[in-house]
Amino acid sequence: MHKFLPIAYFEDKFVPFEDAKISVATHALHYGTAAFGGLRGIPDPEDPGTILLFRLDRHGDRLSKSAKFLHYDISAEKIKEVIVDFVKKNQPDKSFYIRPLVYSSGLGIAPRLHNLEKNFLVYGLEMGDYLAADGVNCRISSWYRQEDRSFPLRGKISAAYITSALAKTEAVESGFDEAILMNSQGKVCEATGMNIFMVRHGQIITPGNEQDILEGITRDSILTIAADLGIPTCQRPIDKSELMIADEVFLSGTAAKITPVKRIENFTLGGDRPITEKLRSVLTAVTENREPKYQDWVFKIPLNG
Repeated sequence: MHKFLPIAYFEDKFVPFEDAKISVATHALHYGTAAFGGLRGIPDPEDPGTILLFRLDRHGDRLSKSAKFLHYDISAEKIKEVIVDFVKKNQPDKSFYIRPLVYSSGLGIAPRLHNLEKNFLVYGLEMGDYLAADGVNCRISSWYRQEDRSFPLRGKISAAYITSALAKTEAVESGFDEAILMNSQGKVCEATGMNIFMVRHGQIITPGNEQDILEGITRDSILTIAADLGIPTCQRPIDKSELMIADEVFLSGTAAKITPVKRIENFTLGGDRPITEKLRSVLTAVTENREPKYQDWVFKIPLNG
């Protein structure tokens, strides 16, 4: 069972989590007309009275832009302001995850976006490792990622995650930990809630934005850190067979952070992962505010300030 933080933001006010309830007729419940974000917070290792949020500005901006697909105008600044107040009211003392959601809160049965009430909520839960830190086994899903021509993949839209849910359950029920989705062109796309990277001959390779991926914030961070470390990077289409002979493969996301892949289908990858481990070490240091170069990525919230 998840341990939820005690206070949620719901219908323009802060309320006890158990009181944040929607009607069974809520439009978003029936049609997936919602968009969400997700960001991690941790107590500052040097000052437990301060909470560190990773790339709050980028998360707020992405959710604000996702909301536009729903015909909902909410500013990134408003999202950021509510999240900061949310953290202060909850006073967390462990690593946690924040879930902001914009959604069609009107009651109705017609699939539409116009003339429909919208709303914004935030809740959170304590969270350690989302996936096993030592690595996961993946299968290639029989389900394919949607195409941008039929779905706004630049937004983190709730309805898109039915594909992720189908793929995740298929993977787990067939003995794997995670699934890798291909796109409609038969190229590697992403995992069920994570971007994917591989390393070949010392170069980091990941599918480009044109491959129907979600433009991940952790993904962007990894590409920036790798470039700063002098590690060559490339964004291009990836074939399934390349993954199976890659030197290293890893997944990235807010919840997953950087998670190595140990096996893909029946192909076991090498256990030596120098680039994955270097990136994971630096990213951890960044999120803990131990890397001066990236301090503008870390937003500090004093709990008693």
